[in-house]
Amino acid sequence: MKKISFIIALSAAFLFLGCTNMKGNQKQGQSEANKTETATTDIKPEQLTYNDFLTKVWNFEKNPREWVYEGDEPCVIDFYADWCGPCKRVAPIMDEMAKTYNGKVRFYKVNVDQQQKLAAVFRIQSIPAVLFIPEKGKPMMQVGLLPHDTYINIINEHLIKQQATK
Repeated sequence: MKKISFIIALSAAFLFLGCTNMKGNQKQGQSEANKTETATTDIKPEQLTYNDFLTKVWNFEKNPREWVYEGDEPCVIDFYADWCGPCKRVAPIMDEMAKTYNGKVRFYKVNVDQQQKLAAVFRIQSIPAVLFIPEKGKPMMQVGLLPHDTYINIINEHLIKQQATK
């Protein structure tokens, strides 16, 4: 009886490994068009840590009194929490806009529960809070869940339009 159980377990293991290998071979055979399509759909806002924020957005430790944007294109930062219902409704909007504005505007996310220092710097008391940062000039914060079109209008008017006039 022990021998039969061992053989069944061993057969199941080989079957599982075989399916895994087949799946890997299918990925290797993807066409270039499928790879490009997959790469485009994988574009999402980048999660920022405290140190990332200092190097990619604003080093407030070095410039505590003056806003000095560290980026090379406008950006949008979504301050959120995993437990926040309205934040969960903003997330797919940010994902969509990250794809739409890829190469024109960078999109970031900051989890206020994990990055409490950053939330304190911006005095985040209510979420979602979205920070719109032009390449030149001062950032603009919008708090609360806004309609989809409002986010697009803010980006087009305050980030893209300004970028085109420089």
